[in-house]
Amino acid sequence: MSWQAYVDDHLMCHISGGHTLTAAAIIGQDGQVWAQSGSFPEATLTEIANIVGGFEENSTLPQHGLFLGGVKYMVIQGDPGVVIRGKKGQGGVTVKKTNSALVFGIYDEPVTPGECNIVVERLGDYLVEQGI
Repeated sequence: MSWQAYVDDHLMCHISGGHTLTAAAIIGQDGQVWAQSGSFPEATLTEIANIVGGFEENSTLPQHGLFLGGVKYMVIQGDPGVVIRGKKGQGGVTVKKTNSALVFGIYDEPVTPGECNIVVERLGDYLVEQGI
């Protein structure tokens, strides 16, 4: 299966009520885009490096925020070293770290934070199980 199929079929899938995430991507920890939805923001290498660093030093992102495509998300919770969750207005972002990549899901209402978390973390857990 191609990386784009993972994004299209597993991240941008229909959630309850037929809703989907706003945007999604799988990006290598080196900042290289493996696959993304057409609506995913243009993330910079610095932003990706800061997110990767935030998994290692979990006080950085909560203090300064998670930036993605120039948009600042307030970091609200997560599982240190595994998942970062951010909020902005009625939407937010979930980032799951795998062995070599980051799985991103961005949502807006009516998708709930919990629905986004489930979709992103399920795929991330699968990739970790596969050694990716």
